[in-house]
Amino acid sequence: MDIVGILKNWVPTFFTVLFVVVCYMLVKFFFDRQNKATQSSVIRTISLFSIALIGFIFVILSVPMDESIKGQITNLFGIVISAGLALSSATFIGNGLAGVMLRAVNSYKAGDFIQVGEVMGRVSEKGLFHTEIQTENRDLVTLPNLHLATNPVRVIRASGTFVNATCSLGYDVNQNIIKEALIKAAESIGLEDSFVHITELGDFSVVYKVYGLLKDAKTIISARSRLHSAMLDHLHAANIEIVSPNFMNQRQVGDTIFIPKKVRKQDEVTEPEKVEELIFDKAEEAETIEKKSEDIEKINEQLKEMKVLLAKESDDVKKASLEDKLKRLEEIKTKMQARLDSKLQDQGNL
Repeated sequence: MDIVGILKNWVPTFFTVLFVVVCYMLVKFFFDRQNKATQSSVIRTISLFSIALIGFIFVILSVPMDESIKGQITNLFGIVISAGLALSSATFIGNGLAGVMLRAVNSYKAGDFIQVGEVMGRVSEKGLFHTEIQTENRDLVTLPNLHLATNPVRVIRASGTFVNATCSLGYDVNQNIIKEALIKAAESIGLEDSFVHITELGDFSVVYKVYGLLKDAKTIISARSRLHSAMLDHLHAANIEIVSPNFMNQRQVGDTIFIPKKVRKQDEVTEPEKVEELIFDKAEEAETIEKKSEDIEKINEQLKEMKVLLAKESDDVKKASLEDKLKRLEEIKTKMQARLDSKLQDQGNL
């Protein structure tokens, strides 16, 4: 009889636990079916944590025990939760507010080249609490938004950026000849508005810095490499040695000129095309997704405008034409949304 009474007392607790578990699994199942975008991930985490927290409190309250003991347990639990929130809230809220500020300023978006301190790469994810950057080694670096909000962020403009390279040459070569060769090197790889600055007059050499406008900022990594390569070729073609005078002071080299022989075209080493697409694959994917999302938003605005016009239109012919355009636009939106969902699903599986 006592066992039956004990079991009856535990029935409410059992159903409470069952209810909490079912609610948790249903919410988890709902979010798992959604796309794994950053905003959904944040909402998913907060929702599941809140359900687990509230569920735990209900389970404690449903346990058949003395009210004073329940009060002590809930008080202890409240103290632990309060202490945890107090310790972590400063960073958590700070990152959240920094994320809101960065979204409001909108100085960069997915796919942009940015540099924060020594970290440089393309933005592959822009979340509420963190920003993910894909570096030139294809690695992913996660930076808290508070760090980006409190440190200078250099954004390379998508419309173009100046690429530069430096070399040190001796005083025995006329500066105009060097400048002409360096400008030709920059122009040979497609850089525009090229110019040369003399940045330093050293004890043994002059430091030259050549600049050129690169229209496609996405290719900045390979453009720098191609610029250095072109500088070698054009300086050697102009019979200019790229060697430090210190080198000649330390070795007996006589009249030897350190310019390598020109190789045949078929013997030249070629770099793979579209190197940046291989390096910044996730950033490219994130940029594509953001552009598709923006296109869908534009279509939604057009649909709203057309629906307003359709409601006001009284002419049957014009009304039929608007309905036809509206139908085609909705079909385009459906196809674009399907492709976007597929992209988001692929990104979530990475």
